[in-house]
Amino acid sequence: MHIPSSLLVVSALSSMTNAFDLKAYSNNAITAFERAVPAFAKRSGGVTCPAVWNSIAGDLTKMFLDSATGQCNDDARAAIREAFHDCGSWDKTQGSTGGCDGSLILSKLADGTPDELNRPENKGLADISAKLLAVQKKWNTGGNKVSVADVIQFAGSVAIVTCPGGPRVQTYVGRIDSAKGAPDGRLPDVHASGASLFQLFQDKGFSAVDLAALLGAHSTSKQFFVDQATAGQPQDSTPGLWDVKYYGETLNPPAGVFVFPSDTNLAKDPSVGPEFKGFVNNAGKWNGKFADAMLRLSLLGVPGGKNNLIDCTNSVPKGTQNKRDIRAAPINDRVR
Repeated sequence: MHIPSSLLVVSALSSMTNAFDLKAYSNNAITAFERAVPAFAKRSGGVTCPAVWNSIAGDLTKMFLDSATGQCNDDARAAIREAFHDCGSWDKTQGSTGGCDGSLILSKLADGTPDELNRPENKGLADISAKLLAVQKKWNTGGNKVSVADVIQFAGSVAIVTCPGGPRVQTYVGRIDSAKGAPDGRLPDVHASGASLFQLFQDKGFSAVDLAALLGAHSTSKQFFVDQATAGQPQDSTPGLWDVKYYGETLNPPAGVFVFPSDTNLAKDPSVGPEFKGFVNNAGKWNGKFADAMLRLSLLGVPGGKNNLIDCTNSVPKGTQNKRDIRAAPINDRVR
């Protein structure tokens, strides 16, 4: 018998339905049954995703969800940024080294102080790094092999779907940790020109449409360090939701929305700009392009790519298109 790997989410409306309504009764019964049976993770190369990742997903969802609003919180935003920054220091010259290897958290200088975490481009990531390291230590026991590198990428995927509207990015585990600091100067600068940023991402294997799509993660972002006077300002008007308002509002910023100079430069760049504008009011196109680019980013520097990893996509919660759905669902339903 095949048990679906994802659970049905019961909306607040359905929970108010008359108890004698047959359709509502059937749906609720199915949901209760599925909730009682552990979801089976997807197989990759004949290997089943270890069940520990379902437990990790539960912890992360609680960490990332603002239960009062049903939207993602500042920890979720930081986790998405963390996933980018652990991988994004890679370029083609490094081959099967560096990249998504946990060094953002694990690298130390000779005196024992953090290396990558103390770099200006990673400012503000110390808190989420400590929280994700605690998750890794909690579950990397009893025969479970849970790497810091995997927790970072898995957390990014969970954070994305915790923001209503976020796509479920194909997610793999099995990366090897490294304490060797990544090369400096390989992450984007918020004041850089569009041309230099595009070249930076081409060196990592990304096209103009890839870069434009990845920029859309700023839909859920807030800035705290670029301009201290406006710390906490979002980069679009709905930072708790995963939507395409970022694209239109970067081009025409409303009051209270902060736009990175680099984003403005890329939106005007002759190569990236047309792709950027193509995502305005086009959520379907953007989510697909983003999920594809984010998957490839999560594999940078990983020897053999996904072929040597285990597919744990089904341990990532299903996303929701409606913030009320995630508020109404029991917490166990949200994390399967």
